[in-house]
Amino acid sequence: MTGWEPHAVTTAELVDPAPVAALAALFDNGLPAPRPGDDLPPLWHWVALPRWPVSSELGPDGHPARGSFLPPVDLPRRMFAGGEVTVHRAPRIGETVTRRSIVDSVTEKSGRSGKLVIVVVRTALSGVDGSPLVAERQDLIYREAGATTSGAAPVEPAELARTPFRRTENGWDFATDPTLLMRFSAATANPHRIHYDWPYATRAEGYPGLVVHGPLMSLALAEVLRLDSPGARVTRLAHRNLAPLFCGQPARLRTEPRPGGAALTLVGDAGPRTSLEADYHEEGTLHA
Repeated sequence: MTGWEPHAVTTAELVDPAPVAALAALFDNGLPAPRPGDDLPPLWHWVALPRWPVSSELGPDGHPARGSFLPPVDLPRRMFAGGEVTVHRAPRIGETVTRRSIVDSVTEKSGRSGKLVIVVVRTALSGVDGSPLVAERQDLIYREAGATTSGAAPVEPAELARTPFRRTENGWDFATDPTLLMRFSAATANPHRIHYDWPYATRAEGYPGLVVHGPLMSLALAEVLRLDSPGARVTRLAHRNLAPLFCGQPARLRTEPRPGGAALTLVGDAGPRTSLEADYHEEGTLHA
């Protein structure tokens, strides 16, 4: 990475109502769609502030080529590993905010699966008056490619999953299909090919099928708070992607209340896939 240096990118951006409406339609979970002037639900800034890269800047995996904002890591697999979000005041749909992002650190390591690089990106959202809105840390992991496979995905969905959220006696089931992944990629301006290009995902990167977006799994857990605790005012979310979930594999969303918040987990048949810890208070109350 000789010659590359981190640099801050600061932009003024609209909290866009259109992708917010797209995500509400995608979730189709019975909650009213957020409207202009409403507070943005937790983690929905991933959708409301999309950044569409120009086509000439895309790399082989569909993401923008590395070496500009992100470091020139030469490992093919990019994974959204987790992060933490602090909410000072929720952005309102339709308002203009300032976003400042910078790469905070780049760490090279060796793990059980070989060489990996951890890139930490910090982003701050503020109002036009400079007041803090959201402070975020995102952890990205780059790995070596896995062994290629010509087999089918673990579960090949025969039909659409319809709504991804299904209430059960023990919480919620979460269902995915290729159309859901395609719509989420479009709503979040995410061109990463592992989420919609089955031949690329299986042959180039060695996955057994399409990969469910890490942000989609974290958002699904955050959405459970809105479904089960509509009065919760979230102040902090710490999320971690533990293992991939592949398109069509069944998953369950589980919640464990704790003082001042909740611990949530997305669990697949092979174990936990994503965890989320939330600090919040009910409207009219404040936890210590």
